[in-house]
Amino acid sequence: MKAVVLDGYTMNPGDLSWESLKEISDLSVYERSPADQVIERAKEAEIILINKIRIGKDQLDQLPNLKAIFITATGYDNVDLEAAAKRSIPVCNVSGYSTESVAQQVFAMLLAITNKVQLHHESVSRGDWSRSDDFSYSLGTIPELAGKTLGIFGFGRIGKRVAEIGQAFDMQILANRRSTRHDRMPGVSFADRQELFQQSDVISLHVPLTDETQGLINKNSLSLMKKEAILINTGRGGLIVEQDLRDALQNGTIKAAALDVLSSEPPPADHPLIGLPNCLITPHLAWAGFASRKRLLEETVLNIKAYQKGSPRNQVN
Repeated sequence: MKAVVLDGYTMNPGDLSWESLKEISDLSVYERSPADQVIERAKEAEIILINKIRIGKDQLDQLPNLKAIFITATGYDNVDLEAAAKRSIPVCNVSGYSTESVAQQVFAMLLAITNKVQLHHESVSRGDWSRSDDFSYSLGTIPELAGKTLGIFGFGRIGKRVAEIGQAFDMQILANRRSTRHDRMPGVSFADRQELFQQSDVISLHVPLTDETQGLINKNSLSLMKKEAILINTGRGGLIVEQDLRDALQNGTIKAAALDVLSSEPPPADHPLIGLPNCLITPHLAWAGFASRKRLLEETVLNIKAYQKGSPRNQVN
């Protein structure tokens, strides 16, 4: 079975092995594939593995040998599911693999803002402590998370894990989700959007990007938030109207933001949020912890084995 990985670098930049895939297929791996090379590289493949490569009807029409698509991610908006279904091509994804990694990143970012660890390290490295008149100093007020209210938009696997870690910090947890019937969790209160915006000291976004959630964070919702509030986004960049957030950060509507995702990735050098002193940005790496990527590869192998047995798993079309 001929298999082609079209954009393998982000999942495996070199610290994982492709051997498990080589054992079950005739494998070709490309770290990156420009759009104009996708067809040439995939034309002989029975299956392709993609992360962010876009596969639409035009591409499918030029890949007559293609029998299955495996997405090395949870999101699948980069594949025309309807066109694939018409060709009886299963599209399979992986969900749940990055829960621990993303939740860890949420609190890494939150603590980076509240405790200013890097800023204090840089201060000491500059000699500020050596020149200090006191045995201790800080670069600003350091708040305790205990007793603060953590608002979570989206209460799936990641949202629940963030809630559990927040509870370990003795934070009060508010959550917002369309349906709460099956999501009850001790110590978690559910609130509508307005209540969550108004009551939360920290807001963490964990909803998918849909027509309903596009621009969830905008001028109006930001105006409801506390002036000391911190916004964290490890979901999708499109959840935020980025110019509105820039304005809010510059005029003090909210205290700070920590973002792992932007609406355009990679972003232009003049992106409106890059360079703001109260906006911490990381390059869409929350999902990419080693254990997370290892699980992703393992689950993808299981998806392929299931397809080979005639029973595709995690099929989304």
